[in-house]
Amino acid sequence: MNPIILIPARLGSTRLPGKPLADICGLPMIVHVLNRAREAGLGPVAVACAESEIAEAVHAHGGTAILTDPALPSGSDRIFAALKKLDPYGQHDVIINLQGDLPGIDPSFLTAVCQPLQNPVYDIATLVAPVTSAAEADAPSVVKCACAFAPDEEVATALYFSRSKIPSGEGVLWHHIGVYAYRRSSLATFVTLPESPLERREKLEQLRALEAGMRIGVVRVAHAPFGVDTKADLEHARKILGLKND
Repeated sequence: MNPIILIPARLGSTRLPGKPLADICGLPMIVHVLNRAREAGLGPVAVACAESEIAEAVHAHGGTAILTDPALPSGSDRIFAALKKLDPYGQHDVIINLQGDLPGIDPSFLTAVCQPLQNPVYDIATLVAPVTSAAEADAPSVVKCACAFAPDEEVATALYFSRSKIPSGEGVLWHHIGVYAYRRSSLATFVTLPESPLERREKLEQLRALEAGMRIGVVRVAHAPFGVDTKADLEHARKILGLKND
């Protein structure tokens, strides 16, 4: 595999406007994410951005940024548009989509997310971590994945994703982490698909892939990284990353 890591970013967050440029310990959040991706050492890293302000911040810290159409509907569309500019001849066969609001992600997770693609049955790969509290299980903002791992196996097949607590019964619940690895051909197919009924109902883009018959492999990691969606999340990120830098 020859991966490339692409980070979609735009300023139009409704809950935290200007989120990619929010200051965390002296650096814009998007630069923290860029640095975590570089630390993974998997291949080239670029930010697929909707606005020139983001591109300028990335360039100021030695990164690569590709401006994309602000009207693109999703991060997947944004990274595909950037990919066509960065790699028009198809050198990179695996595309890692790293969300721009995960400033504290463990770089090893980016290596882990490629693991399911070693099996040719999977079109897309993503991450899950154990749910650790009742509040996490009940929160609609925490997406749960219905999957089952065989003993001593790190990879399983995703059967469904939901904002509800699934599956029922006793056992581990799995918190979906929104980091994806796509085969290049799978990403090209995915961005041509129309919005699907379950995607519309749950507001989860990955259901479009499942409804189209694509197979998603999930690999389990020890914990979910903290994401930044609100002002409270931003303050938490500042505290956590500030402690790491002390």
